[in-house]
Amino acid sequence: MSLQPFQGISTVYTTCLLLLLFFILALKSVHSLSDSEDITSTPSLFSQLSHPLTFLEGVENSVNMVARVLVVASLLVCCLVETCYGSVLFSSLKRTLDVTASPKQGQGLVAGLDKITVTWGLNKTLPAGTDSAYKTIKLKLCYAPISQHDRAWRKTEDELSRDKTCQHKIVARPYDASNKTVHSFQWVIEQDVPTATYFVRAYAHDSNDVEVAYGQTTDAKKSTNLFEVQAISGRHASLDICSICFSVFSIVALFVFFYIEKRKTKASSPPHK
Repeated sequence: MSLQPFQGISTVYTTCLLLLLFFILALKSVHSLSDSEDITSTPSLFSQLSHPLTFLEGVENSVNMVARVLVVASLLVCCLVETCYGSVLFSSLKRTLDVTASPKQGQGLVAGLDKITVTWGLNKTLPAGTDSAYKTIKLKLCYAPISQHDRAWRKTEDELSRDKTCQHKIVARPYDASNKTVHSFQWVIEQDVPTATYFVRAYAHDSNDVEVAYGQTTDAKKSTNLFEVQAISGRHASLDICSICFSVFSIVALFVFFYIEKRKTKASSPPHK
């Protein structure tokens, strides 16, 4: 089961209480250390001042004690934050959205030129109130398994904060639970989208911007309704023709240069008797 965040004020209140607690513990540790060494007493203070090394060792011990307590406090606070705002697991989300995309199975598209029309809406077979917590719908372009193989930077993780399946954002739209119509959006594939096989996924977010449900254009195994995107190479046919012409010209110029130099050499050399 995924960890959901506490509501704002309770989380801040709990964090402040813990920070205050560890600060009190740190002060208590320093006070206990000073009492044990009787630093505050006048004779002990003068005696320590008369022995600088002993005095410095006492100060160093106090600083080390405070540092240890602060380190432990920081670690515990980090654990608290992780617990309060833990990552959502994809396996914990319910598939409640029906999502479709215009490309057909195996269709090839060109980045920067072709468009994709995506539609989404709540599955009509679900009971009323299923989408009561939905506030935002975020559409993403996701890699199919065939384009993830041997590519760690596209690896699928159940923890959504670490998941790299859906790296390309399409659009985010506010969700109105009272509007039961099917929504659509036309997206021009961005030029930086790499060559790969894709599908489209929609995430429903609540008021805390946490994923609470999803839908996608493919099946659970991500093997159907996949399409391909061909990245723009940045080269045009005219550029290739120009590069070929310049290459040929440079070769011809090189031969002409050698021919002229050879003739000059023969002309400057004395005739044989």
